[in-house]
Amino acid sequence: MTDTAPTAIPPSAQVTRPDGRVEIDPGAPLPGGPYANADLLPVPVANRTWTTYNFSALWVGMAHNTASWTLASGLIAVGMDWKQAVFTIALANLIVLVPMLLTGHAGPKYGIPFPVFARASFGVRGANLPAVVRALVACGWFGIQTWIGGEAIYFLAGKLIGDSWTNASHVGGHAWTMWLSFAIFWAIQVAVIYRGMETIRRFENWAAPFVLVGAFVMLWWMSSKAGGLGPLFDQPSKLGWGADFWKLFAPALMGMIGFWSTLSLNIPDFTRYGRSQRAQTRGQALGLPTTMTLFAFLSVLVTSGSQAVYGRPVWDPVQLAAKTDNVAGLLYALVTVLVATLSVNIAANMVSPAFDFSNVAPRRISFRTGALITAVLAVVMCPWKLYSDPQGYIFTWLGLVGGLLGTVAGILIADYWILRRSHLELVDLYRTGGRYWYAGGWNWRAVVAFVVGGVLAIGGADFHPLIDGRPIPALKSLADYGWAVGLGTSMVLYLLLMLSRNRERVTA
Repeated sequence: MTDTAPTAIPPSAQVTRPDGRVEIDPGAPLPGGPYANADLLPVPVANRTWTTYNFSALWVGMAHNTASWTLASGLIAVGMDWKQAVFTIALANLIVLVPMLLTGHAGPKYGIPFPVFARASFGVRGANLPAVVRALVACGWFGIQTWIGGEAIYFLAGKLIGDSWTNASHVGGHAWTMWLSFAIFWAIQVAVIYRGMETIRRFENWAAPFVLVGAFVMLWWMSSKAGGLGPLFDQPSKLGWGADFWKLFAPALMGMIGFWSTLSLNIPDFTRYGRSQRAQTRGQALGLPTTMTLFAFLSVLVTSGSQAVYGRPVWDPVQLAAKTDNVAGLLYALVTVLVATLSVNIAANMVSPAFDFSNVAPRRISFRTGALITAVLAVVMCPWKLYSDPQGYIFTWLGLVGGLLGTVAGILIADYWILRRSHLELVDLYRTGGRYWYAGGWNWRAVVAFVVGGVLAIGGADFHPLIDGRPIPALKSLADYGWAVGLGTSMVLYLLLMLSRNRERVTA
């Protein structure tokens, strides 16, 4: 099948406002058919109201969470000192901010979510490929975060109820009360998401400062246990600054980038509500690298303190909080964990896959149905196994995630910024036969770039303990740089294939 030639768009189909934001002409009919529903259509300009503070608060709420804490504390657990861990995380978040801002640009300009944005490069139907990959990654993250929240409920209830709760009979390697706690936290999140995006925005606004205060309380508690801040800074690196550190640094850096590589794709799901480009740019630049670095700093100090106090680093903050005998302090710490986990899990790991699954069958799957699919798949993916070991968590799970999603980011950025110069035709994103229909709704060039970039990025990785697979020996040297390899390869290959297509059209 050959590519369909682009069809003309009536001049009245979309309107560009003086501030550069674009919307479908209010007097024109909205796109319909099998590729549109109310959740996927562009947000009207009048409803794009999020400010710099809203975006900053969103990132504070998402960055100050238990999984972010375990990233930094996990680096301490594998041998880094606090300076090495903070340096690695700060650099990673400065790097991932760049694709975050580049892909986020389409949100406030066009009001479209990530799966619709991906239609410009992958095709109206082909966008389901990156959308489903992104959604499945989010399901894994949602499960991990839900397990963490369940842990907090488990320990909290244990302090209130007593040993009968924590010493309950085991099922599948965990107490049945732990499984119940997991189910309770799962249900709470589903209830919140069903109330919609405005509820999420309000929740993020107050959750952000609450969680930050909780982290400082953890630091105060650990420093008092260790006899001051000195022991927290004095814990030595097991690696030094020689070859042992740099051998670990590359995969750790890619893992830290991989943590937010999910959001670097689907950030339009949030920026589509932005009042202006300035609001989303400043909000993200102020919110992401600064808060992640601060939270990493607090995390590594507390984890270093746990090493000084308990003789080994306790990288899980829930397990650490459970060691206190002060009931009031424990309650505050675990409630903070619950709020933090709820904040990031709903915003980062349920909103986006809900849109992604809706994109697969817009007429049958609404945003709420997509959220329920996410929650169910999260349980099926056995998150308690993904979270069981810091080395597998950081270097295997995050490395694979970053490598795969980096390929998608490279394609999106190349298409939107280099080929289209940030110009999209809104109506064509929702209909057959338009300029984004390509061949039967698929742009095979984007698919080829995705597959090649993905193989090079993760083909040499050791998949254990996540899945049973063996690395490709010839690609093993690339495994430590998965995200960068995937992004760079897919970007260059996609541009070459698309430029070749354009030359063929001109000569024809």
